[in-house]
Amino acid sequence: GHNAVSIDPAIRRVRLAGGATLPYTRLVLATGSRAIRLNVPGMDLPGVLTFRDLGDVANIEKAASKHRNAVVVGGGLLGLEAAYGLAKLGVSVAVVHLMDRLMERQLDPHASDLLKQAVGRRGIAVHLNAETTAIRGKSRVEEVALRDGTVLPADLVVVAAGIVPNVGLARSADLAVNRGVVVDDTMQTSRADIYAIGECAEHRGVCYGLVEPAYEQADVLAAQLSGRRAHYAGSIVATNLKVSGVNVFSAGNFLSGADTEQILLTDPSLGAYKKLVLKEGRLAGAVLFGDTADASWYLDLIRSGAPIAAIRNDMMFGQAIAERAAA
Repeated sequence: GHNAVSIDPAIRRVRLAGGATLPYTRLVLATGSRAIRLNVPGMDLPGVLTFRDLGDVANIEKAASKHRNAVVVGGGLLGLEAAYGLAKLGVSVAVVHLMDRLMERQLDPHASDLLKQAVGRRGIAVHLNAETTAIRGKSRVEEVALRDGTVLPADLVVVAAGIVPNVGLARSADLAVNRGVVVDDTMQTSRADIYAIGECAEHRGVCYGLVEPAYEQADVLAAQLSGRRAHYAGSIVATNLKVSGVNVFSAGNFLSGADTEQILLTDPSLGAYKKLVLKEGRLAGAVLFGDTADASWYLDLIRSGAPIAAIRNDMMFGQAIAERAAA
C-alpha cells in the first residue's frame, strides 16, 4: 500500500504518497509511535541502535556477538530488559538513566533501590542522574560522554529512552495535539468525524504507549462506530519485569497520599518487598518486589474496586491466606 501523508477534513479525504486520495465518512488514526532518538552528536554513528521492536532485537543480538562493551541509555522497563539481555550474552553493560532512580514511573523509591541493587549484583553498572551529552567515535561508536564528565567505553549503544507518538497526520488536519492526538472518552478527536486510538492517542493527558490500553480503546471505538454507547475512562495498567530471577510488579496508584493508607511488608532475607495502597476501603495500588505470585489477584482487586474490609488484615500475605481467613 501507500503511506498516508495528509488529511483534508474539509473534503473528508486522505492523501496518499502516490498522489491518490481516499474518501472517508469517519476516520480512525492508529499511527502508533516511534522510539525517541537522542538529540546529541553521534546518534547516527554505526553501533548506535534503538530498542523498540523485534527487528531492533535482532540487530542488537547481532551486534552483541561482535562487541563487548555496551551502554544502554534509559533505565525504564525496555532499557533494563535490553541491559539484562546483553549481560546474559556476556557483554559488559552500563545503564545510563536521566532520573534519580530506575523505573521511576512504575516503582516507588524503595522498590527502585532494591532493583538497582539486584541489577548491580548481575554485573550491570548503573549511572543515575546521568545525562548523555555526546556519543563519540571515528568509524563507529567508541564512547559515551555524560554531563558530569564521565566517559564510558562503548562499541554498542542501545537507546531505550521512551517513545514519541506519531502525530504528523493529525497536525495536517489541524487536530488538537499535545504530546499525542487529544481524544475524549469516546476516542473522538477535536473533529467529530475523526478518532484516534493506541500509542498516538492522548486521553485525559495520558499517552499510554502500551498494548492493553489500545485494546480497551479499540473496544470503545468499535462500539461507537457501530452505533452503541461506550466510554473510555482510562486504563489501570500493570508493569511486570521478569528477568534473571528479578520479579517486579506494580499497578494502580501506588504512591501514598493524605487520603490513603499503606501496608508494607519487607523480608530482607528473601529480598522481598510488598506495598499495598488502600483508599476508601479498596485497593488502589500495589508494588511487589521478589514475590509476585499474587500479582494477578491484586490487579483484579484494583480494577474491580471491590471492597476489601473482609480481607484487609490478611491480604498482604496473598490470596489463599486472605480468602481462607475471611471464609
